[in-house]
Amino acid sequence: MTVIILEGVLFLTLLVLVVMLVTFLVRHYTAAGVRFDQHRNRKEIDRTVDLTCAVHGAHEAHDMVRLKSGEVMCPECYRDAIDGVV
Repeated sequence: MTVIILEGVLFLTLLVLVVMLVTFLVRHYTAAGVRFDQHRNRKEIDRTVDLTCAVHGAHEAHDMVRLKSGEVMCPECYRDAIDGVV
């Protein structure tokens, strides 16, 4: 019984290692991996741009104010809009 369980564990370990190797090779040595990295970088740049106000500069994500329309505004611009400052 122990031999059967050990054989199953070793088979699963081998299967996981093969999947990890294929994933590593695809991510680092193929065009699909390059596209994946570019997509991840693009999302990071978009996230950074969304957190940067043209007037007041960069802010943290938790500092931003979400409006009812779903848009995000920096706290200084929101305060200016509430106070009526143009």
